[in-house]
Order: sequence, then structure tokens, then C-alpha cells
Amino acid sequence: MKTKIDLGNLQRVPLRDAWKHEAGEFTPWLAEADNLYALAQALGLSELEAVATEHYVGDFKLDILCTDGDQRVIIENQLAETDHKHLGQILAYAAGVEARKVIWVAKSFRPEHAAALRFLNANTTDDLSFFGVQVELWRIGSSRPAPKFEVVVKPDDWVKTGRELARAASSASPTKQLQLKFWAALIDRLARNAPQIRPQKPRPQYWLVSSIGRSGFELNITANTRDERLGVELWMPGEEAKARFAALLTQKDTIERALEFELDWQELPDAKACRIATYYPNASIENEARWDEYLQWLEQRVVVMDRVLRPIVKSLP
Repeated sequence: MKTKIDLGNLQRVPLRDAWKHEAGEFTPWLAEADNLYALAQALGLSELEAVATEHYVGDFKLDILCTDGDQRVIIENQLAETDHKHLGQILAYAAGVEARKVIWVAKSFRPEHAAALRFLNANTTDDLSFFGVQVELWRIGSSRPAPKFEVVVKPDDWVKTGRELARAASSASPTKQLQLKFWAALIDRLARNAPQIRPQKPRPQYWLVSSIGRSGFELNITANTRDERLGVELWMPGEEAKARFAALLTQKDTIERALEFELDWQELPDAKACRIATYYPNASIENEARWDEYLQWLEQRVVVMDRVLRPIVKSLP
């Protein structure tokens, strides 16, 4: 005899039932850390951290200015269907703050505006990305309504990476081409095995940038062909780097015990930056036969350093 399962029905809830006013209620709600985190997860980004709401760009106000690591991100939101006015605003605001990611959140997207975002992703520089996100409210029975972010448009990173590889193949040196190919292989591996690690798009250079959840810090991966070594480093640039390094140094024993390996603590006295790193010597990416070994080491190190250092970095004054 089959047991009847009593299931509820999902019911769509009008957005205005939760937020009467766009600027006064919805924007502050979206700018809260937990909600930005949910939005970042939906978009496949490492993290979004609010810098300001109603941020002036010339004579106009941008809804939310954020960072994703050290990159500027803008969010323009509306509790209605997309319109031409907001399409123009996201372009003006992106130019005004030199944003690298543009997120347009709306009740629904007109086909023309979704097509415009896809056009921008296909025809702008590879380090500029446009996202269209539909915000929805759902409830089961008499439960409280729950928000859901439905991604309508996002950049095709596979296409952009392929385009970057093609450009490097035609214009970059053999070493630069190899670096780009190596980073593409690492990003593919991380996407399969450690999706919580989301590096930025690969470039034909010896380092790959990854966010660790706070501006002023980067968890970078390096492949130095001159010194023939791989590395994973916590990179701290800027005026506050020395103070941050000193604060982390007081926790050196605790950090290395949690990592289960020692770090190279580099204050870099002549630079406005500091570095804490781990290295794998005698490793040249020119030896492609050893790439599996290299990629495995980098994956293991970046995963454990992100897990251990992320909460510590966030807790620093």
C-alpha cells in the first residue's frame, strides 16, 4: 500500500508585497551581506561586498556599488520590468566608476534588454561582464515568502577564454601563450573539483588572481618561468598592507598549524605591499608532461589557504 505524500504548492508572490519602495526598501535589503552572498552564488561569483548604496556618479545615484575582490561591481535594481532608462543608466554608471562587472536586477526582462546585455558581453573587452538577474518571491502555502535570483543573462566565459587564447596565439610570445593555456587548465580543474574557488579570467601572465572575500587582499596563484617555481600567495597591496601583515604575523603559529605547512612571510619593506606565500620549486610549466602534478599541487594549496585564511582576513580590523 502506497503512502500518500502531502506536498505543498509553490506560489509566486508579487514583489511589492515585500518591498513597497525600490530605493527605500529593496535596495537596502539587497545590499545586506547575506543577500549579496546569495546573489553572488547565483551568478557564480566568489563574493560581493557592498561599498555604498545610492552612490553618486556625477549628478546621478547608482543603487549599489560593490567589490568582488579588488574589482568594482555595480548593481542597478528595479521592482518592475526592465526599461530603456535603466539600460542607459547601467552603461553610464559602469563608465563612471570603471566597473568590471555590471549586474542589472529586475522583476522581469524584456527580450530587447536581455539581447542588449548578450550583445555587450559578446562585443566588449574580455574583463567586462554584464549580468541580468530576475528577482522572484515564492511561498509554499502560508509560509513566509522566499526570494530567488534567476539568472537571465551572464557572460559566456568559455567563449571569452577561447577568444583570449586565440588572441594570445596570434600576438603573444610562446611563454605568454603557455601561461594562458596553463591557467585555462587550472580553472577547468578548479571548476570540477573546488567550485568554491573562482579565479578571475585567465590572462597571458605569470599570475592568476582569485578573491578571498575582502578588498585589499588577493589569493594569487603564480607560475614563474624564470625561477621555475609555482606559488600560492596572499597578496596585500596598498597603504594598509604593512599593518595588515603585522596583524597576521601575530597569528603565524596558529595559521601554519591549521594549514599544516609553513609559509614564506615577506614584508617587502621597499614596496607598498606584502606577501605571504608557499612555493613548489623546480616546477616549470614548459614541461607539460608534469602539468597534472602541478595542477594537483596548486589545487590543494589554494583550497586549504582559502579555507584557513578567508575567515582570518575577514576578521581583521
